[in-house]
Amino acid sequence: MERKTKSILEELSKISVDRDRNFVTENRAEHLIKSAINLLEQIDQHYSTEQAKDLNNRFINSIRGRDHKKFSRGIKKIIKEAQREDNAD
Repeated sequence: MERKTKSILEELSKISVDRDRNFVTENRAEHLIKSAINLLEQIDQHYSTEQAKDLNNRFINSIRGRDHKKFSRGIKKIIKEAQREDNAD
């Protein structure tokens, strides 16, 4: 009698394929939204009101425009401003 066996990887990949796409989408979105909220709170705590507003807007617009570079440019701008201030002192 021939025994059919499946590898662990085959079993795991079958599980992920069989999962409900809606559940996966909901789960990923929930984690992403929680992370985004945490990031926005961190920005509010560690940057001036003006900088935080700019970064919050860039973050939202980066998502809306699907362009991660918008947010990166904002952080780089703040870093350059901080370096100029340090050099001026």
